Amino acid sequence: MAYADEQGRPKPPIAGDEAATVTGYLDYLRATIEWKTAGVNAEGMRRTVGASTMTLGGLLKHLAAVEDSHFNEWLLGCPPGPPWDTVDDDWPWTSAATDPPEDLRAMWRDACDRSRAIVSLALRDGGLEQLGKIVSSRGESPRLRYIIMAMIEEYARHIGHADLLREAVDGLTGE
Repeated sequence: MAYADEQGRPKPPIAGDEAATVTGYLDYLRATIEWKTAGVNAEGMRRTVGASTMTLGGLLKHLAAVEDSHFNEWLLGCPPGPPWDTVDDDWPWTSAATDPPEDLRAMWRDACDRSRAIVSLALRDGGLEQLGKIVSSRGESPRLRYIIMAMIEEYARHIGHADLLREAVDGLTGE
């Protein structure tokens, strides 16, 4: 039985198998970003804190890029598609200030949906042991397990940023 917390975030299974647990945690973290950016207007999406230039809008666009990179490139070996094929790594952070919040949310949600579909097929066809197509400088390819854990790390790191940014926007706090 699936459970959700008071923000509607799906709780990872407490006694699930490994695949259900790691994908459950990834979806929980995705839902946390959704919560932290929900209802934020364009001005709020551009808001910074302290000396940092990071924004909620830039964070959403960056996470969309990382979703596509990790699952399309690392796992499937597909070159980046639009818009990632024509921009540098700073572009998500710098260009988000001119994007409407709805577009930023849609870009990120679409990337998450693509990732979920890729992971679902990969789990069916090769499980967590499946090797990705990318090869590191040491000649190693990551297993799907590693790629999912790298995404969990990415979200976990940026949720702290999102907490501070959202609090600066309208005082919303949580965890």
